[in-house]
Amino acid sequence: MSQPLLSVKNLSIVYEVPNLDVVAVSRASFDVPRGSIVGLVGESGCGKTTMARAFTRIISDNAKITEGSMDFDGKDLAKISEREMNDLRWRDIAFVPQSAMNSLDPVYRVEYQMHEVLRGRGGMSRSQAKARAAELFEMVGIEANRLRDFPHQFSGGMRQRVAIALALALNPKLIVADEPVTALDVIVQRQILDQMRALQRDLGISIIMVTHDISVVAYICDRTVVMYAGEVVEDCETATLLSKPLHPYTMGLKNAFPDIASAGTGILTPISGAPPDLARPPAGCRFAARCPFALDHCRSVSPTLMSFGDDHSVACHRAHEAEALRAQAALPETWGEIL
Repeated sequence: MSQPLLSVKNLSIVYEVPNLDVVAVSRASFDVPRGSIVGLVGESGCGKTTMARAFTRIISDNAKITEGSMDFDGKDLAKISEREMNDLRWRDIAFVPQSAMNSLDPVYRVEYQMHEVLRGRGGMSRSQAKARAAELFEMVGIEANRLRDFPHQFSGGMRQRVAIALALALNPKLIVADEPVTALDVIVQRQILDQMRALQRDLGISIIMVTHDISVVAYICDRTVVMYAGEVVEDCETATLLSKPLHPYTMGLKNAFPDIASAGTGILTPISGAPPDLARPPAGCRFAARCPFALDHCRSVSPTLMSFGDDHSVACHRAHEAEALRAQAALPETWGEIL
């Protein structure tokens, strides 16, 4: 097996606030294989965006990487200098933000903003930048004559395509996309996801898809990393995750989104409660308070991420009972509430 493009090991990120430290990411570990799309999924506040931004080192000033490594093609992103990191941004690692409108300057034409990346970071001449910008627009399905437009003249879906074009500008090896389709209607969501899959396949790039929507993961991702309360709780191929999840939280996530291929009743079952306060995380498993299968041992001893079978990792004391737990997890009454 080839070396992964990105290997995250025991990564911890802390937000330093007055008289308090909030551990947003705690000892997270996972790999991003070359030429694959990896989903990073979990509820809001679970740490996935903080970790994704750490890959480009654009986290806030009060956020500190306190432990672990992020090995990107032989370079530890947690330890290289800011100058070295700046050399990697756009050229090797690009970021697609959640809100494309906020990432595009409203007072400049899109062409100017494209040229700023292509000429300022890529060293291209004016004519080269013009040709490349037109090529990028065609790649994401926008006519080149729209380059002269301002951001407000584009629809939400087209602005997101512009953001993707900017990320592709210098042929990076890795694109980190933070909730790229959350604000879009479902038709446009599919168009954007199809476009990203086609670009990933044609260009051979790797993509980290940050999302809270497991249906997006099911549609586009080769592998999926599940996060809960700052920790990685499960990591495997997406097909395996959807058919044979090992962690109760993953089982609960599956219950909370509709499956049109299922012959079931269509009942959606939420996970009651809320994630714990990361400023004062509980002892033991952080999901225990919401888990219908938690034992006393779960509430007192924190599980570690362990290999369980081929290419499947999980942090759960009861993973060896997963087959029986999946049967129970499929019943709405197990979780206490239904929608």
